[in-house]
Amino acid sequence: MDTNNKADKKIEVLYPELSYTITGILFSAHNELGRYAREKQYGDMVERNLAAKKIIFKREMCIGNSGNIVDFIIENKIIIELKAKQALLAEDFPQIQHYLQETQLKLGLLVNFRDKFLKPHRVVKIDTQERKKY
Repeated sequence: MDTNNKADKKIEVLYPELSYTITGILFSAHNELGRYAREKQYGDMVERNLAAKKIIFKREMCIGNSGNIVDFIIENKIIIELKAKQALLAEDFPQIQHYLQETQLKLGLLVNFRDKFLKPHRVVKIDTQERKKY
């Protein structure tokens, strides 16, 4: 049996309970504010709900020397990137991947509040060392 086969590797869901709680907070903000609020309003609502659940977070944190600002870092485990625009664009996904690479965190949640039905996207940090092997 080939032990290097990707299909043989166990898939691990990163931070399932924390992700579930955060997703609930995101849905709550979307339900309360609707689809057409500003990104800052969603951020304020998410911040209040995180604090109410006593979840440790940093908001609008500058990372690295790049000057990039992450919307939220949750418990030094998960990045949340908030958007409030007509649709997510192809460049939104590399943006959060860049943030993951810069912070060395493993999981990001990308969410667009303008969507009729909220769909937080889980973005997992690509291991650049692993990529170089293939």
